[in-house]
Amino acid sequence: MSSSFSCCIVFLSVICFCTKICSADSDNLQDTCPTSPSAKQTIFINGFPCKNPNDNTAPDFKTSNLTKAGNTDNFFGSSVNIVTAAELAGLNTLGLSIARTDLRVDGMVTLHSHPRASELFFVSKGIVLAGFLDTQNRAFQKILREGDVFVFPRGLLHFSLNAGYDFATAFSVFNSQNPGVVGISGNMFKTDLDMIYKITKGFLSDRIKNVTFPGSSSLNRQHFRNLNPII
Repeated sequence: MSSSFSCCIVFLSVICFCTKICSADSDNLQDTCPTSPSAKQTIFINGFPCKNPNDNTAPDFKTSNLTKAGNTDNFFGSSVNIVTAAELAGLNTLGLSIARTDLRVDGMVTLHSHPRASELFFVSKGIVLAGFLDTQNRAFQKILREGDVFVFPRGLLHFSLNAGYDFATAFSVFNSQNPGVVGISGNMFKTDLDMIYKITKGFLSDRIKNVTFPGSSSLNRQHFRNLNPII
């Protein structure tokens, strides 16, 4: 009896331990652990080696990488700049990263997912349509105005696009120091931008019919008239 009980305790402990490991980034074992500025990495671990705690300074926890708008002069009219522990030393072991998304008029961020993190998407300027697709092929999307926040669950395909007449900016927070990005384009369509656009357009045209657009931008004219003439 005692032997069976002990086996059950061990089994449950292993399950809880594995669940903890798989659920998110590993917990930090000290207050902070800024990345060591090693000239050449010789040890590869799940994260980055820490610098000597006695050498920690305030600049380890500050970045100005998101103060300026990204370059939106491209095929999709968008720019996404993600700051992870690789760019901001102080993020190491904290399970966090941050990003800035800039969208010119009619700009869009195509379907993609983050395999290691959920995302909080905060609109700081403009009007943005944001949405994601779950594993049952259901679409969840919403028009966001300044101050609105939307959540993209971990691993699910999601998108954002400018639904207004002005430049739009959003900031995101991820619950991983390295969320990763998987796009629908991949290497298969890397040089075929028209194919990527058609795939994204097909996804949106099937799911955008019930969206109520703001009066100042009834359709985000160029994109949505092309996506779905019914609207």
